[in-house]
Amino acid sequence: MTERSASHTSFVIERDFPAPPSHVFFAWSDVEAKLSWSDCHTDARDSEFSMDFRHGGHEHYRVRLPDGMTLSVEKVFFDIVPDQRIIFGYDLVIGEKRLSASLVTVSFEPSRKGTHMTYTEQLALLDGFTDVEERIEGTNEGFDRLELLLRDAVRA
Repeated sequence: MTERSASHTSFVIERDFPAPPSHVFFAWSDVEAKLSWSDCHTDARDSEFSMDFRHGGHEHYRVRLPDGMTLSVEKVFFDIVPDQRIIFGYDLVIGEKRLSASLVTVSFEPSRKGTHMTYTEQLALLDGFTDVEERIEGTNEGFDRLELLLRDAVRA
């Protein structure tokens, strides 16, 4: 029998974007916009993505990595306040192993630069998974792409 465990942690990432909250929120809520910045495995072979952005809606992401393993993310949206807040839960599975389950709150506040976004993730790390630093790094890489997307939109 496999030993099961769960440990808990959280992290917060704050970012300022050069666009109003409505533009940043749109980048989270529109299927094409979201996929353009949130896909953290651009070297993947095959990928699937779908999103039903509404309270109780689901987001599905599945990708086959270069080593042949699959990575799957399943999300459920719990709370959506346009231009202000998104709350969702998701789990991360590689192959057949569930690595974590998370609750995420993303808030958008007007700022002098445009929008101050606060991303708070509370994680349950499962069965010995401990690589939170990799999760933070991947999340920040996505937010770097989001910033470029918003800068390009502001220039247009």
